[in-house]
Amino acid sequence: MTHDDNQLGSFLRSRRERVDAASAGVVDNTRRRVKGLRREELALLAGLSPSYYTRLEQGRDRRPSREILEALARVLRLDDTERAYLWSLAMPSLAPADSDALAVSTVRPGVLHLLERWTDLPAFVVAPNRDVLAGTALAARVNPAWSPGHNLIEFTFLDPRAQETYPDWNEIALQAVAGLRATVATRRTELDGFVAGMRKRSETFRALWDSHDVYERMTGDKRITVDGLGILRLSFESFALTGPEGHVLYVYFPHPGSTDDEALRGLA
Repeated sequence: MTHDDNQLGSFLRSRRERVDAASAGVVDNTRRRVKGLRREELALLAGLSPSYYTRLEQGRDRRPSREILEALARVLRLDDTERAYLWSLAMPSLAPADSDALAVSTVRPGVLHLLERWTDLPAFVVAPNRDVLAGTALAARVNPAWSPGHNLIEFTFLDPRAQETYPDWNEIALQAVAGLRATVATRRTELDGFVAGMRKRSETFRALWDSHDVYERMTGDKRITVDGLGILRLSFESFALTGPEGHVLYVYFPHPGSTDDEALRGLA
């Protein structure tokens, strides 16, 4: 069975290996040679038989009940995003509705009008697969990836400019993949082909994807290297645009009164 054929088992194994056995209440006086919990330890903590959990992780049983999923999520200490992803793998019919058929690449006129008026901020709209659909003029000047026609994932992993643009490239790459996996939970049909393509085109993407990290950063900070300015330190907020398209608006801004603020104003 290939990795792609058993995504549920691969995800469970990756989370199991990250749980500290001692903090989970496992008493073991022997020298441990495994990362995290053993299969039988996780099974017992979740109230399952070890043989059943083994079948689940190996992909020989793919129909766990609600109660089993909740027990596993509790022991594995999954957060809300990871829990939603687990449900999307095990019980897709009960996960949030997949709106793939309704995916639209056209940004609403009102949103475009707002972007035209925001002359002093880098802001852009992305599709679920991270295609940049529209943005302010300043966004494209700050980061070449933030202009229409680019894809944030492809730029990060396939464009030679990415590691110069992002001084913290390793962290950004990890966050990009984890966020994409969170989106896949609700738009699997739409994104499976894109993920498969990236796995073939980038070994680094494949390795990060196979680590099964899943979380979303809705706000945060990022360092960007801008030609002629050096490194800008910008914060960002993200806003899900209501509708079936799954579009997200990102707005970047500097700390008021900082040297980054002055530099961005000059660039604008």
